[in-house]
Amino acid sequence: MKAICVTAARDLEVREVPTPTEAAAGHVLIEMKASAINHGDKTFLKRPASLGVALPEVQHDVWGASGAGTVVAVGDGVPSRYIGRQVAVYRSLGRSAESVGLWSEWAQMPYTNCLVLPDHASAMDYSGSLVNAMTAYAFIQEIVEAGYRSVVVTAGHSATGNAIAALARQQGLSAIFLVRTNAARDTLHTAGIEHVIVTHEGFEAMLAEHSSKLGATAVFDGVGGRLLSDVATALPVNSSIWCYGFLDAASGMSFPTSLVMMKNLTIRRFSNFESATVRDRGRLEAALQALESMIDDPLYRTRIGETFAYEQIEAAMAYGGQGGTKAILAA
Repeated sequence: MKAICVTAARDLEVREVPTPTEAAAGHVLIEMKASAINHGDKTFLKRPASLGVALPEVQHDVWGASGAGTVVAVGDGVPSRYIGRQVAVYRSLGRSAESVGLWSEWAQMPYTNCLVLPDHASAMDYSGSLVNAMTAYAFIQEIVEAGYRSVVVTAGHSATGNAIAALARQQGLSAIFLVRTNAARDTLHTAGIEHVIVTHEGFEAMLAEHSSKLGATAVFDGVGGRLLSDVATALPVNSSIWCYGFLDAASGMSFPTSLVMMKNLTIRRFSNFESATVRDRGRLEAALQALESMIDDPLYRTRIGETFAYEQIEAAMAYGGQGGTKAILAA
């Protein structure tokens, strides 16, 4: 079968690799329909091997973290309800030596890496969605269990921001979303999201007012840099910041240590696959089933940009879509 594989130099190339013929125990065999190229795919490949960051363990070095397709076979121990169903897949939810990456015509994954989609759903619409949905779910579980009752989300109209918006609305959690443009604000308002702030000059005063009123002392940050520096000045006392992304990697975060002391700020990283939700098998299965019941919300869907064949992988990796759209690899 045709697959996109990563080389020792962390380049990508199309190869012919053996087609899996039956599913390993605990795994599903998936006929892939579409795979989204996420920001993380590009970021990870740019990291030099000298940093000691190991490549994911998959057969034939097939790349790809997100995708969607149809389950055509299940291994021992897999619930029968998966057979013949469309699934969204996120590789990092669980790793195994039997896995075959998602940028291939046929993939093999642990079944707990998969979310069963509604029968009427388009696989392409969810080809990059599960990473965002699970990130949102795991993060909200973490802050709710820690006693937080409201959250500020930077990159509020990103794919993960949209997933948090959908989940917060479904769970009745107050949330404030920061966006860069009036158009993004209007889109979220149209989707029924109430508290949206455009990060124009002077937005900090509005954020301070809203975060104080709602008790928003948790921050999910996907931007970093100057924006996070500005956000920190507007937060209530005893706020905590979870750093998840770095869309503004070009600028540094900067604020005086006196701000940390006066506001008692806490800064930590967030990793979905290191979260309690994902690390515990029972909690992960419960999360996937909970998300199945709500994944039909349009806010969870992948924003589709251009579609590329496997042979066009270089152009696909170079694609920079507008408004958060992603390049899609069609099997």
